[in-house]
Amino acid sequence: MQNVILLLFALFFGAGSYFLLAQALQVPTYRTSRAMLSVGKKQRKQARSSDAFILELSAKLAPFLPMDEYKKRKLSATLRSAEIAMTPQLYLAQAYVKAGLVFLGIIPSILIFPLIFPVFIVLGVGIFFSESTRAEKLVKQRREEIEFELPRFVATITQELMASRDILSLLESYQKNAGGALKNELAITTADMRTGNYEAALMRLEGRVSSAQLSDVVRGLIGCIRGDDGVAFFRMLSHDMKQLELQRLKRLALERPPKIRRYSFLLLACMLLVYMGVMGYQILGTMSGMF
Repeated sequence: MQNVILLLFALFFGAGSYFLLAQALQVPTYRTSRAMLSVGKKQRKQARSSDAFILELSAKLAPFLPMDEYKKRKLSATLRSAEIAMTPQLYLAQAYVKAGLVFLGIIPSILIFPLIFPVFIVLGVGIFFSESTRAEKLVKQRREEIEFELPRFVATITQELMASRDILSLLESYQKNAGGALKNELAITTADMRTGNYEAALMRLEGRVSSAQLSDVVRGLIGCIRGDDGVAFFRMLSHDMKQLELQRLKRLALERPPKIRRYSFLLLACMLLVYMGVMGYQILGTMSGMF
């Protein structure tokens, strides 16, 4: 009973302290924060109250996080590539806040059931690393999606250059049938090319994706803009892309057997459990009949 009273006291004291500090610091209300989050999201889903609460705490913590200039520039570029509208400090503060909220579960667990507090430690550390690397994972996933489509893109460029040297028209025609990630990048690049310099727009495309394979494609397109014979270059590049695609498919094929083997072991374990259950039921039935 004493532990329950202490827990309730801690909850009410924490809630009262938060509301007093929120009023003193003029923290925006949940409704305002949720409206801001909903406007910022591409998918028109209503933001949850928990997201607004985490954003408020992250905004208060962000100015106190130390970060050197190199790390700030690098993380800022990663966030732009991942299309996450946050500053580097706010992004890291959000990871700290989410992990800290999980760590708070240690206090009631110690009071009620002390044996489970290591679970909150492990869970909090895992959430921090997951949130702090989320932007890098998104960039890597988008880059792999674009690289998977590059062989078809290069083959199309090779065919189109035989009939026309209009790079802007070539990119716009391919954009209609491109995959999601590459289509988005081509839409940004073609709009950039219409309002500015062709070479600068292609260089910005290379910087956003940060792919060595796409850099070769951009270098070839810039050469075509400058008057080079791009057909021979893209023919060689198409051959290299096909070889890389075959290697990627072989690597994916080699990754399948371990996954299948893992599920086979699970199936075998289930069959053994069923068999042992039936045997145990028969043995118990026989022993009950004897007595």
